[in-house]
Amino acid sequence: MKLALGTVQFGCSYGVANVDGQIKDGVAEQILKYSKSKGIDTLDTAIAYGNSEQRLGSIGVNDWRIVTKLPASPINCSDISQRIYQQFEDSLRQLNVSHITALLLHTPMQLMGPNGNKIWKSLEQIKSNGQVEKIGFSIYEPAELDQLWKYFRPDIVQVPFNVLDQRMKTSGWFDKLNNNNVELHVRSVFLQGLLLMDKSNRPEKFHHWNHIWKRWDRWLTENNTTSLEATLGYVLSEQAIDRVIVGVDTLKQLKEILSVAHNISDMKFDDSLHQFSMVDSQLINPSNWDSL
Repeated sequence: MKLALGTVQFGCSYGVANVDGQIKDGVAEQILKYSKSKGIDTLDTAIAYGNSEQRLGSIGVNDWRIVTKLPASPINCSDISQRIYQQFEDSLRQLNVSHITALLLHTPMQLMGPNGNKIWKSLEQIKSNGQVEKIGFSIYEPAELDQLWKYFRPDIVQVPFNVLDQRMKTSGWFDKLNNNNVELHVRSVFLQGLLLMDKSNRPEKFHHWNHIWKRWDRWLTENNTTSLEATLGYVLSEQAIDRVIVGVDTLKQLKEILSVAHNISDMKFDDSLHQFSMVDSQLINPSNWDSL
């Protein structure tokens, strides 16, 4: 099963399409239980995701592959290594586990700064201790990998990838990571739900790109498919990807995603969806949406 479960919604209200807020305790437990029963084995979380780690730990996630992320370290920190070890130990305690599958840097470009080597060595030490299997980066654009790869070799990389944001593939990084046996996880496959929205529900601030949405709606109609089938089918059909991270607000959404994932047709998405590839960071990078 290529799908992995993103858990940012477990710790905070997240997503431009989220109308229900943070997931309630009972629903979170149902989502985890149902995911496991359908073959999903990987959870994606982070220290920055509110109380996501704590809630996962209280439910019980010992039999999951867990990926979590460390936040940026202050430049003036007197002991970077100690801070990282402490944060990691806190994560293990919150998750109520003794080890995890992968530890990522949420802001890996810090590695290019004055404390870069200390930060990376700290991760390598945690890995050598046997508390984590793989270390790596969570990045936002190919340019970050262009710089980091020269000095630091990750075991795992997490990147954004969807029908609008195809930069990681077109830049050649998918192939390069795959050829170097780097585990590849992709997120933002629905662009926080924006790609799944009906035009009547799409926030006004995104009307600037109406020409894209009209073309997208026309493509869906011409190909007799839904936005969920197209967006999910596109990423699941990419051979280089090891895990496709999906976040949900409800159990119903999860069931819909799994139903589509199990019934993806043999449609070849690459050529026909390449027309939607964009480099406009105002749209494809959600961190820029607040300024719209």
